[in-house]
Amino acid sequence: MIKNMHLLRWICLIVGAAFFLMPLISTAEFSLSLRRDGYSLDAYRYVFADPDFVSSFSYSALIALCTIFVGTILVLPTVYLVRLRLPWLRPVVEFIVLLPLIVPPIILVFGYLRMFSSSSPFPLTGTARGSDILLICGYVTLTLPYMYRAIDTGLQAINARVLTEAATILGARPITIIARIILPNILVSVLSGAFLTFAVVISEFVMASLLTRPAFGPYIQRVGVAKAYEPAALVILSFFITWTAMGLVQVLARFSPHVRRESK
Repeated sequence: MIKNMHLLRWICLIVGAAFFLMPLISTAEFSLSLRRDGYSLDAYRYVFADPDFVSSFSYSALIALCTIFVGTILVLPTVYLVRLRLPWLRPVVEFIVLLPLIVPPIILVFGYLRMFSSSSPFPLTGTARGSDILLICGYVTLTLPYMYRAIDTGLQAINARVLTEAATILGARPITIIARIILPNILVSVLSGAFLTFAVVISEFVMASLLTRPAFGPYIQRVGVAKAYEPAALVILSFFITWTAMGLVQVLARFSPHVRRESK
């Protein structure tokens, strides 16, 4: 019976890996088939030589960094306050945090377009800078579950209450406690959330497209309309970036402290 279960697990693993890897292998093989006489990296060379590739990727990377910064500033004090001062508010906060996983991004961005259009009291969509701010806000909302869960796990792994009490006795203010004591102790968890945020933002399409921003996701779509092999190369590059970020999260997880219960 045990041998049969072990065999069944391997079969499920092989079938799942084939289901996942076969489309990726086919896409990679197609991206290398620009020349008829054999495989080549010409599609990748054309992609890297395209000025729009550099500008769109740089724009998305900058927006991702801004999203990580704003998300950390917003989530870290909130999680810290809820865990130490307002534990009764935790179910409400977790419900709000999970809403981006339920509400489609297209609804969020259409709400932005309606609330901040040129005819509204705050016409942010009328300028490029205002649209960038809306895009960052949308990405902060979209990646809120990942950043919240990462930081919450990090706070659960340290005895934040004891650290706070010790720092308070020494005269530290709440902002100082969060910035100089809590943040360094959960930096690995914050970086994990940051890499997840970067992976989501770098290839997001809906918000950037509807806000008409020159991001990497819409660039992939534009290239796919006019060319054949270059979009496949872009998909492989996007997949590589995403899984590199996920791999870094797994590496950082090994350096994070083990979760333990806080003393009451």
